[in-house]
Amino acid sequence: MGENTVQLSDANFDAEVLKSPVPVLVDFWASWCGPCRMLGPVVEDVAKDYAGRLKVGKLNVDDNPTVSANYGIRSIPTLIFFKDGKLKAQSVGAQPKEMLKAFIDKNL
Repeated sequence: MGENTVQLSDANFDAEVLKSPVPVLVDFWASWCGPCRMLGPVVEDVAKDYAGRLKVGKLNVDDNPTVSANYGIRSIPTLIFFKDGKLKAQSVGAQPKEMLKAFIDKNL
C-alpha cells in the first residue's frame, strides 16, 4: 500500500468512502490477480497526482466480501468513482495511466 492510498475494509468503508468530503476512487483488487498487480502502480501514481482533490483507496475483495458483494464486484480489477457518497462511475480491467486520468477527470 502506498503512502497516498487508503487501505479500505468492510469496517471502514462507510467512513472513508461514503462519508468522504472529497471524491474517492476505489480500486477493488486481490493479491492473486495479475491485472490488479499491473494496475497497482498506476493507481499509486494517480493518487499522488490528485492528492488533495481525490482520495484513492484499495479494497482487497478476498478480505472484504461484504462491500464487494454490495457493489456486485464480479471481475477485478474494478475501479469505482464515488462522489458525495454515491457511485458515480465504474471501470473494469487494467488500463494505462492516461485512460485512468481521463476517467477521473470526467468524473471529478
